[in-house]
Amino acid sequence: MSKPTVFIVDDDEGSLKSLAFLVQSVGHSVQTFASAEAFLESWDGVEPGCVVLDVRMPGISGLTLQEKLSKLDYCPPIIFITGHGDIPMSVHAIKSGAIDFFQKPVNDQLLLDRISEAIQKDTETRQVATTKQDIKNRIELLTPREYEVMELLIIGCSLKEIAKRFGISVQTASKHRTNVLDKLQVQNDVELVHQANQIGLHPAEVSSS
Repeated sequence: MSKPTVFIVDDDEGSLKSLAFLVQSVGHSVQTFASAEAFLESWDGVEPGCVVLDVRMPGISGLTLQEKLSKLDYCPPIIFITGHGDIPMSVHAIKSGAIDFFQKPVNDQLLLDRISEAIQKDTETRQVATTKQDIKNRIELLTPREYEVMELLIIGCSLKEIAKRFGISVQTASKHRTNVLDKLQVQNDVELVHQANQIGLHPAEVSSS
């Protein structure tokens, strides 16, 4: 994964430059944008990091940008900074998932601390997403019958029950189970259930009828 970037979006040129200087002073990579529209044109959701965002800007506002990002496949952690904020506005931003909401002038160290927290959150979120995708990719390696066996293993069916369901021998059912565990790179049924939970394939949601 590439080095995290702090994306700063502010229509005030002076504020944009001072924020960029501050963030770069502690070693973070920075990209600056003078409008929400410019940021949206550049943003692809792939590059890790966080967004430091002004609220009131010509065109698309910071809150509207937050709303648009929340509808994409991945929404980066957002920290709001504004010179014209109010309590309802800050409450809305936080409820919508913002890391924090600062009034200008903001304490430099507090902002840097929040940026570090936001980057850490982004890293953790992306790691979870990668793990989930890896599990889904491994599940796609299963044959249709192995997938059916996996579902039954998830809800706790024994090899005898699986063999009876499909009209096969227990030995064949055991071979299917071995293939499932090997392809999903787990050691036992407990680890299999854990992986299923990670991707939202919960035992209660799999029919055993």
